[in-house]
Amino acid sequence: MKIAAIAALALSLLAGGCITIEERRALDAEQCRGYGFRTGTDAFAQCLQEIDLDRADRRRSYGYQDFSGPYGGYGFGYGYRRW
Repeated sequence: MKIAAIAALALSLLAGGCITIEERRALDAEQCRGYGFRTGTDAFAQCLQEIDLDRADRRRSYGYQDFSGPYGGYGFGYGYRRW
């Protein structure tokens, strides 16, 4: 019983951080409205597009990060001394 309660708590905490596509779109639209753009204009659409492109760029750049650090690590550069 104790394990089931802990598993349910962990699952609820994990699912609590999720956001749906519709919620993300609403937050992006609210951010663009906060910048002063009006809904339905070309500038508003461009604002939403730039937010989406920035998000995609951040995801892409995360894949190119070097996690090995100066003292080695996993993957390329393992055990390589840079000093």
